[in-house]
Amino acid sequence: MTTERATALGRRRRTVVILVAGAVILTGTGAAAGRLIKSPQQAAAEAGPPEPDVLTAPVERRVLKDTVVTRGLVRAQQTLDISTSGTGGGEASRSIVTRVKVKQDDKVAPGHVLVEVSGRPVFVLRGSLPAYRDLRPGMHGDDVAQLQKALADTGFGTGGDAPGRFGSGTARAVERLYASLGYDPSQGGEKAEGTAGGSSVSPVVPVSELVYVPSFPARVETVTARAGQEPGEKLVTLSTGDLTVRGTLRPDEKNLVRAGQQVEISSETTGTTASGTVKSVARELSEGAQNGGQDAPDSRAGYAVTVTPDKPLHPELAGQDVRLTVEAAASDGKVLVVPLSAVTSGADAKSVVTVCTSDGGQRRVPVRTGISGDGYVEVAPTGSGKLRQGDAVSVGVESAARTGRAR
Repeated sequence: MTTERATALGRRRRTVVILVAGAVILTGTGAAAGRLIKSPQQAAAEAGPPEPDVLTAPVERRVLKDTVVTRGLVRAQQTLDISTSGTGGGEASRSIVTRVKVKQDDKVAPGHVLVEVSGRPVFVLRGSLPAYRDLRPGMHGDDVAQLQKALADTGFGTGGDAPGRFGSGTARAVERLYASLGYDPSQGGEKAEGTAGGSSVSPVVPVSELVYVPSFPARVETVTARAGQEPGEKLVTLSTGDLTVRGTLRPDEKNLVRAGQQVEISSETTGTTASGTVKSVARELSEGAQNGGQDAPDSRAGYAVTVTPDKPLHPELAGQDVRLTVEAAASDGKVLVVPLSAVTSGADAKSVVTVCTSDGGQRRVPVRTGISGDGYVEVAPTGSGKLRQGDAVSVGVESAARTGRAR
C-alpha cells in the first residue's frame, strides 16, 4: 500500500466517524426535545383536573328586606266609554261619523268636541249626572241645574234663570257655547220667554251631543270612531281622576303582598320614581288579557294589585308601563345575613354555615335562620358557634377551568 493510498483511506475513515457521531448527537437531541415539547392537548391530559376554588361571600350586618318586583300600568281611577244616540243632524237619514277630532293620549277640557256625527258635535262638560233627555227652554230639573253649572264653569253664565229652570238666560248661554265650538245650536220648541230676536224657536241641547265627565283634565285612552263609518257602541274612551297603578302578581307572590305595604313606583321612560301604598290585592285569580293586550301589565294572568301613589303622579305617566317594588317584609333592625346558598343542612337536619379562615381552614357554625329576602337569609349562631360581620362563608365551589384562571 502506497503512502497516498494510506492517507486517503485514513481520511475516509475519519469522515465516516464524524458522520456517525453527528447522527448520534442529532438522535439524542430529538429525543430530548420530544420529552420537553408537548402539544396543549398532551399537556392538559398530563396535568389532570385543576383544584377546585371555594367561593365565599362575606357575612353582612344590615336590615334585611324581602321585596316583590312586578310591572304595572298607570291609569286613571275611572274610564268612560263615550257613545251617542240619534242621528245628530235633523235632516240626516242615518248616523255617520263625519270627523274625529281627538287622538289617543290627547288631554280634553270642558267644552272639547270629541267627534262629529252627521255634522253635529259630540262634546263634553263637567258633571256627574248622565245626560238622559234633550233639554229645551221651559224644562226644569236636576239635569237642567247641572247644565247651568257646567255652562257657568265654562264661562257662559245663565243670567237670572233660577237654578234648575231652563229660561232665557240658559238659552243664551247655550247659543254662545255652540258658537264657541263652531256650530249652530239645534233648534226646537217654543221660544223661551224673554229671548231676544224674532225667532219662534229656541236652542235645544240634544242628549246625543252632550256627554258629562266627572272631573278634568280627562285623557283619551282609545279612539274607536272612524270617519265615514257608522258610530258603534263606543266612539271614544276617556279616563279621568287621579292616576293609580294596576299590576298583576304571580300566585307565589300573592301571599307576600297585602294592603298597606309600601311600594316604589319607577318609570324607566322618564327616569322618575314615586312612593305609593298597596290599596288592594284581588282574591280571585284573573285569566288575563281583560283590559287590553296580553302584554299589558294589568292584563296578565295572576292576581290584580292596585297601588295608590302617596302624592299625585305627573300626568305624563298616564298610560306608562312602570316597575313596582313592594316591600313585603323587613327585619327588626340590623341582623347578620348571608346568601341563601351559604346555609346547608347536616345529617341531623340542623342548619350550618361554613366559615373559611385566613389560613385556609374551615369551621362549621350551627345557625338559626330568620326571614329571607332578595337572595339573603337572616342567621344567628347557636350553641358555642361564633359568627361575625366580615367572616367569609362558603357558598359553593367552582373549578379553575370554569373561571378561566390558569394553574
